[in-house]
Parts: sequence; C-alpha cells; structure tokens
Amino acid sequence: MRVHIRESASRVRGALRLLLCVLRELADENAYARHLRAHGCEHSGNEWRRFCDAHLRAKYMRAKCC
Repeated sequence: MRVHIRESASRVRGALRLLLCVLRELADENAYARHLRAHGCEHSGNEWRRFCDAHLRAKYMRAKCC
C-alpha cells in the first residue's frame, strides 16, 4: 500500500512540475530568463519593462493576414 501511495505522489509531483513549466512559458518567465542570460543582465524592474516593451513590440509588429 505504501509503495502505491509513493508512486501516486511521485506522479502528482511530476504533473505539478509540468504544469508549472507550462505556466512559466505562458507567462513569458522562461523567455525573460533567456533574455537575462543572453544580455548578461540581472533581474530588475527596469529590465523587465525593457524586455516587455521589446517582446510586445516584436509581437505586434508582425503582420497578420486575417
């Protein structure tokens, strides 16, 4: 019985880790972390604003056909 509970708990933890990764990707946290690494910057309010401005500018500059 305890083995079954441990296996179930392990599966739940794995599912929660996956959900957290998906949420971080949807919230642009992963993209921001990549931005910080690529530019050699540390997290700050100004850097977050700079990232968001550039990210949103690039997103809305792309033309959509429909």
